[in-house]
Formats: sequence, C-alpha cells, structure tokens
Amino acid sequence: MAHDQPRRRTVLHFALYGAEADQPWVDMVHYERIPLRAGRFDFDIKPHVHDALIQVLYVTAGGGETFIDGKTWAVVAPCLIVVPARSVHGFHFRSDIDGHVITAAQSALESLAMTAAPELLEFIRTPTVLSIDPDVERGTPLDTLFQSIGHEAESHERWQFTAGAALTIALFVKIGRLSESARLSASSEQRTMAARIERFRALLDRHCRERRPVASYADEMGVSTGQLSRICRATFGVSAIEAIDARSIHEAKRLLGYSTLSVKQIASELGFQDEAYFGRFFRKQTGLRPTEYRSAAHDRSLPTEKGGAS
Repeated sequence: MAHDQPRRRTVLHFALYGAEADQPWVDMVHYERIPLRAGRFDFDIKPHVHDALIQVLYVTAGGGETFIDGKTWAVVAPCLIVVPARSVHGFHFRSDIDGHVITAAQSALESLAMTAAPELLEFIRTPTVLSIDPDVERGTPLDTLFQSIGHEAESHERWQFTAGAALTIALFVKIGRLSESARLSASSEQRTMAARIERFRALLDRHCRERRPVASYADEMGVSTGQLSRICRATFGVSAIEAIDARSIHEAKRLLGYSTLSVKQIASELGFQDEAYFGRFFRKQTGLRPTEYRSAAHDRSLPTEKGGAS
C-alpha cells in the first residue's frame, strides 16, 4: 500500500548512489547485492534521482520502506521494486536486508522492448513494489534471472551488454507476468467479496426474524466467523453481530410503525423469547423504548422503514 510523502527540498542526482552523475552509463548493466551499497550508508538511502538509469531490486530477506515520487511503500521480503529513470526515490532498510539490485540504461531497454514487446514499456516506466508469492511463481526463478544478469555484468566478455540487456528484458517479461497475475488475483478477490456481501444481505433478509448467531450465517456462506466479520467491517464498518443486530432493528422499526402487533408479539416475531429483553435490546440500539418509537412513528415525528435491508 502506497502513502503520500511530503515533498523534499533537495534531490541529489547520481549514476549509482554515491557516485558522480556524469559517468557514461549509456550502454551499461550493473549488478550488486543490496547490502553492499546500502550498508555503506547505514541502510538509509536519501532521496535522489538517476537521470538515465532504471533500477530493479529483488528483496529476498529483511525489509524496510521505499519512497518513490512522493509515495511510500512498505518493503517486505520477498518483493520486487522497480524505480524508473528520473524518479525521485530513496530507501530506509533494516540491517537484515538482502537481495539483488540491477541498474541499467533505460533508453536501451526501452528500444529493445519496443522491438520485442511494446507492452513491456508500461512495466519499465511505472514505479512498482510487487509482493512475490514463491509458491505461485512460475517460469525461470527470479533468483536465477538476477544471478544470470550479475554474471554477465561482471564477466567483461564479448557482447556483455547485449546479453545483460536481453536478460533484463526477460526479467521485465517476468515482472509483467507477475503484475498481471496480481491484478487478476485482486479482481477475483473483489468479485468474491462482492458475491459474499450480496449473499450475506440475502441471508439477513431471509432470517431477520430469527435470532441467529454469527456462526450460523458463516456456516451457510462457507466462511469462518472471523472472515465474515472482516467482510462486514470492510463493507459496512461494523462487525458481523452488529450487522445482524442492525437488520433486526430495521425489521422491528418496520413492524412497530406499520403493524398492529403488540410489542410482545413483535418480540416473539423477531425471535426474542422475552419481551423485556427485546425492549432493552431495542432501547440500546435506538435510544427509545419500543412503545416510544411506535408513538413517535405514528405521530410522523420519526421516519419509519417499509423496506428490507439496504
């Protein structure tokens, strides 16, 4: 989750952090372990900019936070961090941080992507912090990709940059796939949540005249009581039992306002075995006794509720 950060007054421009910005990095791919440079600065990398370079970090252990273009993200291993060129960014890592970081000429990568797969430009140009689930990672492992890029970066062999850049494009293919998978998963979770909310509302309407416990609703929905309460808090801002009670009160108000049933009959109708308990419950929820509410409703000084659950 990203959070807005206050703007910083001074932004340093570097090639690699702590190095001069005027070095000819146009045709390079650089690799190092995250602690190597971060440790030299007490794991606190101040806001700075790489004018022509993109960085990709794969955090394999530890954590901290990163701030990119005014937003702050939590860093929790394992995760990927993409910092495009010209992005103002910094890091505050814990001392147990570990992982890989590659730095590459963004314009060269964009040229390769334009030829191979223009859709990859979105992932090259967009700041990203992407959580990784090792259990669902498919294809070439991220560790293998980063190590292969590191080998090429340090080999000084012929066509070193070409091989490193090609492997970096392969890395962005991996990032693109992981990003799309995360989007699909989030979309699926949203659809599941919406379906569960509608199911819960339907059950509340069906059973509003019964004093059913939360577990009964959860069982019928195929979720745990904890899951049901989390759904209610995320959607309605109340716990599951509070949502159930609110629906009971809704029905009680409707009966008090539009029926000729006695309070005792209404209490029985709503699953309360004791009229006195129903009275205390109603007063706790509304601030009025049932008879007071009925009188006010009949005097049209209180709104009455004809419909079902909203």
